[in-house]
Amino acid sequence: MAKEKIILAYSGGLDTSVILTWLQKEHNYDVIAVCCDAGQREDFDAVKKKALATGASEAIVLDIREEFITDYIYPTLKADAIYEDDYLLGTSMARPLMAKKLVEIAEEKGIYKICHGCTGKGNDQVRFEATIKALNPAIQVIAPWRSWDFQSREDLIQYAHENNIPISQTTKKIYSRDENIWHISHEGGELENPWNEHKPTIHVLSCTPEDAPDKPEYVAIDFEKGIPVAVDGEKLAPIDLLTKLNAMGSRNGVGTIDIIENRLVGMKSRGVYETPGGTILYQAHRDLEKLILDRDTLAYKKIVSQKFTELVYDGLWFTPLRSAISAFVDVTQENVTGKVKMKLYKGTAYPVASQSPYSLYNEEFATFSADEVYNQHDAEGFINLFTLPLKIRAIQRQSLEGVPESQKALGQKILKGGDFKE
Repeated sequence: MAKEKIILAYSGGLDTSVILTWLQKEHNYDVIAVCCDAGQREDFDAVKKKALATGASEAIVLDIREEFITDYIYPTLKADAIYEDDYLLGTSMARPLMAKKLVEIAEEKGIYKICHGCTGKGNDQVRFEATIKALNPAIQVIAPWRSWDFQSREDLIQYAHENNIPISQTTKKIYSRDENIWHISHEGGELENPWNEHKPTIHVLSCTPEDAPDKPEYVAIDFEKGIPVAVDGEKLAPIDLLTKLNAMGSRNGVGTIDIIENRLVGMKSRGVYETPGGTILYQAHRDLEKLILDRDTLAYKKIVSQKFTELVYDGLWFTPLRSAISAFVDVTQENVTGKVKMKLYKGTAYPVASQSPYSLYNEEFATFSADEVYNQHDAEGFINLFTLPLKIRAIQRQSLEGVPESQKALGQKILKGGDFKE
């Protein structure tokens, strides 16, 4: 009798290496391991060989890097979505795409079970399963961390040793990491105590600000309709562009944050995130928007951005609301075309110059020097209208508080357009 097949979201790390063996030994599944290359620095041939050596009947590696950038990172960048003012959503954006690929392979092979290695305490379980349910609710999800007897990653390490599963983790180096072309996250270990300062040795992508060069580095980024298209005047494909900015940000210590965040499942967690190129892009894009978008659009976009952020963080990418917000954002980006010069120095990335053919900044209006386009006397009438509710409220208060008639009369005269001259 043929074994039942199951798709495993496989990375080759501790959790999924143990899960692959566990699915076979404990449940007699025929496991197809699927690994998504989202830009993590891995030897994917080795990952495939490891999966097959550990017992998978098939090992598949999918290159999703460009789709990740163009269909997930860029829409999120255009929306200026940042979770709790800190987190640039590196893992949150990637999970819906990975889950989508798992569903596609499952449908192609006629398999109706997908397994993932997300813990029952994290956000990723929601992101994977919300996507699967949105795309094909007939598929059953298996989540071992919610059903097996293991209680910790130390337990997994022991199981791996007992079953000759090759792993790189030890009880002394036990960070949970997630890497893609946008970022790398670090959780666990000594980070679980928020009083512990994270060690410089935790850094994988970037140097520390202390080790960054003493001389600033400048980079100019061109945008077209909110999308980055060139670096220092050189047109680049999405993967090449982000790779180049990652290198610049990394050597200048840009984009590392150490934060406490509120997980969707209700608890707080601590993580260290390195997002070098992404941090540069976010700062540049927001600066260009300030040059181009009007005040009301900028203000309303912040409101929309907050909701977009929540949807992405919560794993609700494939929802009508997220699509509708993206449609609104795309309209706001029609004129977000131009160039921003960024200064990278000792862990910071900030804009120092910007230009655009759609700029709403007009030097003739803004100048403190003499000009012929702005009549400063017009501001008086504007202020009178703008402050009218304040005047009415003050006069009403005077009436109630018994202010002398002469003062009331003066207030009425001013309200009707008079002045202070008697």
